[in-house]
Amino acid sequence: MTTTQHDRALAFRALHVPGDPLVLPNAWDIPSARVVADAGAAAVATTSAGLAWALGFADGDLLDRDSALAAVARITAAVDVPVSADVESGYAKDPAGVADTIRAVIEVAGAVGVNIEDALHEPGAPALRPVAEQAERIAAARAAADEAGLPLFINARIDTYLRGPAEVAPTLERAAAFLAAGADGIFVPGAVDPGTVKLLVDGVDGPLNVMAGPGAPSVPELAALGVARVSTGSAIAQAAHALVRGAARELLSAGSYGSLAGGLDYGELNTLLGGAR
Repeated sequence: MTTTQHDRALAFRALHVPGDPLVLPNAWDIPSARVVADAGAAAVATTSAGLAWALGFADGDLLDRDSALAAVARITAAVDVPVSADVESGYAKDPAGVADTIRAVIEVAGAVGVNIEDALHEPGAPALRPVAEQAERIAAARAAADEAGLPLFINARIDTYLRGPAEVAPTLERAAAFLAAGADGIFVPGAVDPGTVKLLVDGVDGPLNVMAGPGAPSVPELAALGVARVSTGSAIAQAAHALVRGAARELLSAGSYGSLAGGLDYGELNTLLGGAR
């Protein structure tokens, strides 16, 4: 760990302000990270789905830890802002393995934050890990970061609202347990209804992260509700791949190029990506 990494960790932590949220257009490779940083983002957060897709894997704990963190390391080296890594459920079966992942996040990837989700992707497994089990994994992550001397921001993702109709109370129960275990913030993707978001903001004793996209309240509206972090998850990667498909289909069927209008200028993009940081 370097002094710069420690400073970036402190800076990243300070960006989580209820009512003045950190806005994260999630990236998945060096080009997307540099474009996001150049657009003015105060930090870069990876999307595990977008990153996995870019490496030829499906999302859902199928990408191995070494490949994932090597990709994050390339992103961290390519930008001058703090980087937070989406590490899915920790790339590990048990808390000890999660701790190993966190050590690699710090020492190999150079990141200053992580997302750790409570979803299970194993066939026949419950949709979510039991609260106590997930709390143990978060506690292991916290201990590993503390041992490394880095104030790593641990964003505990709670997937209650991604698994169908959900209730606020069980989500708040999970949030309280995960914060007590050492998480710094709570991420509840899928919860975008203003009334629900407000209940979560009021009920979570820490910064709340909302995943936004088409149909969600605007950033100013989420800020007014007290949200401290707004991210886009895989939405930008999905939009980018939709453009590839649309342009390819148009070219191969109609023989036209309208989908390519509005692309980044070649020279601008080449300059942005040229040279090592």
